Amino acid sequence: MCRNITTLRGLEPEATPEEIEAAARQYVRKVSGVASRSSRTDPALEQAVTAVAAATAGLLSALPPRRQPPPTLPPLRRLAAR
Repeated sequence: MCRNITTLRGLEPEATPEEIEAAARQYVRKVSGVASRSSRTDPALEQAVTAVAAATAGLLSALPPRRQPPPTLPPLRRLAAR
């Protein structure tokens, strides 16, 4: 699928809503093929981001804890670490 979407399960501290939304946004952008925003695409894209973020948050809360942390940090954490 998309190599740029990082694993959020197992992060310490847990994935934030901002990280979940960023991953949802990347997923929706990749799946839709829409590279730039417009008034024609914005409503559908934002609705999809909201739905994917909610599904992701639900999935992460339903899964058991990971034994090891994910291999890479999400982009928002990489920026904060600099």
